[in-house]
Amino acid sequence: MTERHNRLDLEPDTVERDLVKLVLTVVELLRQLMERQAVRRFDEGELSEDQEERIGLTLMLLDDRMTELRERYGLRPEDLNLDLGPLGPLLPRE
Repeated sequence: MTERHNRLDLEPDTVERDLVKLVLTVVELLRQLMERQAVRRFDEGELSEDQEERIGLTLMLLDDRMTELRERYGLRPEDLNLDLGPLGPLLPRE
């Protein structure tokens, strides 16, 4: 992957795609954090069955919508993982 894929390109015809890429990256980071928190709460027995089902359904719907938006803008999941230089990638590699 070239360095060009890991930064925003401010050409007029790519601004919308790059903005969507940035927004989806932030949403994906939050989705992964919410998922980890839900798994932790589930493992610790903090959730009722109804809460578990609602959280699971919400995370599945969010994942589906993220997939739709990525496909609409021609983005792959790895395109949302920004390289932070010496800090490494923004999102953990799954």
